[in-house]
Amino acid sequence: MFEDETLTLAQSLIDACKQRKLMVATVESCTGGLIGGAITAVPGASAIFDRGFITYTNEAKVELVGVPAGYFVPGNVGAVSPETAREMAEGCLAHSYVDAAVAVTGVAGPGAEGTKPAGLVYIAAARRGYATLWKKNNFAGDRNQVRMASVNEALRMLTELVSR
Repeated sequence: MFEDETLTLAQSLIDACKQRKLMVATVESCTGGLIGGAITAVPGASAIFDRGFITYTNEAKVELVGVPAGYFVPGNVGAVSPETAREMAEGCLAHSYVDAAVAVTGVAGPGAEGTKPAGLVYIAAARRGYATLWKKNNFAGDRNQVRMASVNEALRMLTELVSR
């Protein structure tokens, strides 16, 4: 189901978390659960993976991980923004007992969402006691390529944060 690169990245995350005895979770919008799927495709994932929130709608982002509802008022930051990605990751920590979390929100395509082009994806990684990392990405390709590039980058970022 997943390419070797993705499975290797997931294995690296699992190894880093096992070494430090850390548990992680995901909060996914445009990836729809693929990050959690990639992690759990690797044997031994149960030692480090606690849960995944799929927050595809704005309402789910508010209800499940506490993103401020005001973000989604027309003219405000919106779902596809660094602020929302950070709130999603930090909200995951607030709504679970995990040590670290990664969040993804973006436009997978095929078309633009208002003024936000397909391929625009924000990823944030949060860990208790550390500054939250976030990154703006402009991935090329079709919907599936954007989603898989998002999964790989999210795994890289979370591994970087838990390796500190």
